[in-house]
Amino acid sequence: MVQITLKSIHLPNGETLGYREREGGEQVVLLVHGNMNSSQHWDLVMEHLDDRFKVYAVDLRGFGISTYHEKISSLGDFTIDLKMFTDELGLQRFTLVGWSTGGGVVMQFAADYPDRVEKLILLESMSTRGYPFYETDANFVSDLSQRIQSQEQMNNTIRTQVVQGANVRRDREFMRFLFNASLYNHNQPVPERYEIYLDDILTQRNLPEVYHGLNIFNISEIDGAVSAGSGASKRITAPTLVLWGENDLVITEAMTQEIMEDLAHVAELVVLTNCGHSPLVDDIEQLIREMTDFFTNEKNGA
Repeated sequence: MVQITLKSIHLPNGETLGYREREGGEQVVLLVHGNMNSSQHWDLVMEHLDDRFKVYAVDLRGFGISTYHEKISSLGDFTIDLKMFTDELGLQRFTLVGWSTGGGVVMQFAADYPDRVEKLILLESMSTRGYPFYETDANFVSDLSQRIQSQEQMNNTIRTQVVQGANVRRDREFMRFLFNASLYNHNQPVPERYEIYLDDILTQRNLPEVYHGLNIFNISEIDGAVSAGSGASKRITAPTLVLWGENDLVITEAMTQEIMEDLAHVAELVVLTNCGHSPLVDDIEQLIREMTDFFTNEKNGA
């Protein structure tokens, strides 16, 4: 049985980040989770990835066992935390893997600190142009004419209030319903893991702020409805693998194509067959195979 150790580390900004560490070889892989989970949700990857790789999985600020002293104003705050985290651990060069919201965090990191990133994997990642939020009705049907514009507006949306309310109530059955309808529409985790995941989902303390960060994120060269494009995508130099599940109900094919357009200078796309937003549960063998091939392929800069 592979040994995965839960630890924590203090950052210069006063936050404390939790992380999981798995021993391995000299090649370092750093895993960054998505919204509504933490490093716990990387367990299958950490268990299955070849032991030639040394693996870390971080809890972003406000998730898992990490603190949330200062509210974030954008996903860039997570990126700054991640830079401090790698500095404190003495990680100078590594492969970054970002899942969903984590994809935005690692793209910003790869743009801001290109010398630190050997390779980049975007797993079911949000777009380089953000993840748009709209006003919705009681059935969560979006009104595409009413894009959310501010944090205050985001706080008051039906979507935020319903999901945040379930989190505050620690409503495990609501979260199970939500995840079955979005992440686990194809396969579900085995019962023992699912119960652990549900506990983990309910650790989040920053849902409205993360929603806002997703909504305003834009590192493309194209101005959006809420924020101007920063053009930071052009500063990403690491060979990049974009993995998208053909049954993903959270990340659309159009969002994935936006990534490919904005990262055309470094990115390749692999479509994961019979996978939704969680290939870790849908087909861990396929996911590990694609990740390992990319890690070890010299044509991609290894």
